[in-house]
Amino acid sequence: MGYFKICWPLKWSLFYYVLSPWVLVSGQIRYSMPEELQMGAFVGNIADDLDLDVKELAARSFRIVSSPRKQYLDVNLDNGILYVKGEIDREQLCGSNPVCTLFLEAVIENPLTVYHFQVEILDVNDNAPRFPHTQFRLEISEVVAQGSRFALESAQDPDVGSNSVQTYQLDDNEYFNIDIQSRRGDGKLPVLVLQRQLDREKQTSHKLVLIAKDGGIPQKSGTAQIIVIVQDANDNAPVFQQSEYRTSLRENTPRGTLVIKLNATDLDDGANGEIVYSFSSYASSGVREMFSVDSRSGEIRVKGNLDAEENHVFEINVQAMDRGPYATPAYCEVLVDVVDTNDNAPEVTLTSVFSPVSEDALPGTVVALFNVDDKDSGDNGQVHCHILSGSPFKLDSSLTNYYRLLTELRLDRENVSKYDVTIVCTDRGNPPLASKKSIRVEISDVNDNAPRFAHPSYTAYVTENNAIGSSIFSVTAFDPDVNQNSQLTYSILETWDKDLPVSAYVLINSETGVVYAQKTFDYEQMKSFQL
Repeated sequence: MGYFKICWPLKWSLFYYVLSPWVLVSGQIRYSMPEELQMGAFVGNIADDLDLDVKELAARSFRIVSSPRKQYLDVNLDNGILYVKGEIDREQLCGSNPVCTLFLEAVIENPLTVYHFQVEILDVNDNAPRFPHTQFRLEISEVVAQGSRFALESAQDPDVGSNSVQTYQLDDNEYFNIDIQSRRGDGKLPVLVLQRQLDREKQTSHKLVLIAKDGGIPQKSGTAQIIVIVQDANDNAPVFQQSEYRTSLRENTPRGTLVIKLNATDLDDGANGEIVYSFSSYASSGVREMFSVDSRSGEIRVKGNLDAEENHVFEINVQAMDRGPYATPAYCEVLVDVVDTNDNAPEVTLTSVFSPVSEDALPGTVVALFNVDDKDSGDNGQVHCHILSGSPFKLDSSLTNYYRLLTELRLDRENVSKYDVTIVCTDRGNPPLASKKSIRVEISDVNDNAPRFAHPSYTAYVTENNAIGSSIFSVTAFDPDVNQNSQLTYSILETWDKDLPVSAYVLINSETGVVYAQKTFDYEQMKSFQL
C-alpha cells in the first residue's frame, strides 16, 4: 500500500507503569490530521513514537483496538506507520462539536502492553453556508417603528470554528440593514433591522439579497432572497412574562408529556389580541422533531424520544403572534435539560485471552484482558465487575476502563481441565443494569504425577521346566497426567540373586508390562526369587 507523506503537528508524552508479568503504558500520544484525507495517507510513525522495534510488530501481534464503530485508522506492521484506513468526515463523525477526537488503544503482546493515544480530526472548509430556503417572505406593516427587528432563518454550515458561518451581508438598500446576533454555543443569527419608515403607497414590496459567509480560506458563501411585503396597520405586540424559561425532563419521558405552558399577553382586542404560538425561525430541526407547540394554548409537549447520551439540553425558540394584520412577533427561549436515566447496560469487550493456562501457573498470572464501557453518565455509567463464585480466578481493575482476569489459586488439571468463567458487570444506576461475559479457560498439563502400580507387591507362580520366553506374569501402572506425560515405560531394577543378575531369569516388555522367562527354572535348585 502506498502512503502519502503528509506531516501534521504532533504533541505526545508517555508515562510508564510496570506490572509483572505484563506492561501498561499510560499517557498520551496525540496526532492531528485534517478530515477527508485519502485512504493510505500518512498520519504518524507510531512505532517510532512508542519506541518499538518495527521488526517485532507482527510477531508480537501489534494492533489497533477498534471500538464497536468503524475502524478509521490502521498500522502497517512492516514499517510501523499509522495510516488512514477509511474515509473520515469530521461532520459525520462529530457533528457540530468544536473538537473532534478519536480515542484509540493499541495492544502488543509478549509482554502484553496497552497504549492509549488520540487522533484529533481537524476541520477543512469543505462546505459552503446554505440557507434552508432560497427565498424568504416577510410581511411588515407600514406603521412598524424604525429600528424594529425581524429574525431571519440562519444559514447552516456543518463545518466548525472559523470555517462555519461568520458573518452576514445585505445588499445595498434604503430601508434595511442586517444585524448579527451571537447565539449560545455556536452560530450567528441574522436579524433584519428597519432603518427607515415604510410607506406602502410609495412602494408595496422590497426585494433584498442576504449573503452568508464563512471564515475559511478560500471563503465560501451562500445567498437567499428576502421579499418584504409592506402591509397596511394592530399596534400592540404580544409580551412574554420572561424572555427565557428553564425546565428539566428525564430521558425516555413518554411522548405527549407536558414540558411547559407558555403565556403571552396582548393588550389589543379581538383578533388583534388573539395569540398564536409557534416555533420561531431560530428553532432547529432537531427541536422540531423532539417537541411540539400547541398554537392556541402555548403548551410545549414531548414529541420524540429523548436521549441524554445524544443531547443533554435543548433550546426551544418560540414566537407568539396575534391574529391581527401586520402582527409583530414576540420571542422567548425555553431551555430543557435532559436528565440521564439508567437505560444502557454495560458493554463488555474481550481484548485478549491467554488460553490454555499451564496448571503450574503462579497465582496472579494474566488469563484475559477485557474492556467495560457504559454510555450513561454519573452513577449510571459507573461499572463494577465480579466473577461468579466457584473458580480459582480473580479480577484486577487497576487499569482505566480495563479489567484483567488473573489466577488466584493453584490449578490442578487432573481435578478440573477447563473453566467457563462468568463475569458479571453491573452499573450503579437505580435500578442497576448488568451484562454477563463467559470466558473459556483451558488448563494445560505438566508432568506433576508419578506412575502408580495397581498393587504395591505381586506374587507370581511358575511351573518348573517352563519354556524359555514364556509369559509368566504381567503388571499394570497408571499415570493421571495426559499425552506424553502419561506414556509409561516398564523396566526391571537390576538386582542379584544366587550370584546371577535378575535379568538372567526374566525380562519385561517395556510397553505392556508382561514379564517373560529368560531360562528354564528347576524347583530343586531355586524355589523362589524376588524382583
